[in-house]
Amino acid sequence: MYDFTYHRPSSIEEAAKLLAGAEDGKLLAGGHTLLPTLKQRLAQPSDVVDLAGIAELKGISEAGGALLVGAMTTHGEVHRSELVRAKIPALAHMASDIGDSQVRHRGTLGGSIANADPAADYPAAVVGLCATVRTDRREIAGQDFFTGLFETALDEQELVVSVSFPVPEKAGYAKFANPASRYPIVGVMVARTGEGVRVAVTGAGPSVYRWSEAEQALTANWSAEALKDLTASPEGLNSDIHASAEYRAHLVAVMAKRALASAG
Repeated sequence: MYDFTYHRPSSIEEAAKLLAGAEDGKLLAGGHTLLPTLKQRLAQPSDVVDLAGIAELKGISEAGGALLVGAMTTHGEVHRSELVRAKIPALAHMASDIGDSQVRHRGTLGGSIANADPAADYPAAVVGLCATVRTDRREIAGQDFFTGLFETALDEQELVVSVSFPVPEKAGYAKFANPASRYPIVGVMVARTGEGVRVAVTGAGPSVYRWSEAEQALTANWSAEALKDLTASPEGLNSDIHASAEYRAHLVAVMAKRALASAG
């Protein structure tokens, strides 16, 4: 690990100033990607700004028919929240199955979506539940937030503050997990929302995407029958030692059916 200057600000404004004043500053949330990268000397930031001391980035509340989840709220807190379980049980279920207990204790919502790992769970919730990502500068529609492999719409030095999840009429999430990492080889969020039916797929491709054919079928008929004969295309999907593109395409259809069954 290379030398760097460590900061632990107590406010969003202080964090933003520290980041702006650093030659090459990096934000630290849960640290599950940044710390291994530093240990392997694959990155050499001048400054590391730890967000753990900023109280306004934590917590879960309800307002205007939506749940507002702070960026530094951990997966475990999302899973255990009675508010989340009551209003969006699919989101609580998703959080309960991320990694292992250590990961859920330290990993954060904001860190996960800012990192934009193609196999992360939360992108399916952000897109599938029509969420809005709030930063220290603006609001970004969940549909527009993820732009590619490890890429987001965030500008340089922009901080995720919270994510607003509108409460859906129905929602369900199912994934086929890698047995070692618990990352989804394929994960699917199916939701009936105020903006229509959403079917968001994570893990299968370079970035989260919507399965439009399934959305159209479920809009016409919200039932298992609508997905019975649907097949997903393997074009553009990931192919690696864990699963071929063709197998991932098969899993997209299977997980969509399981997510629908979970949604009811």
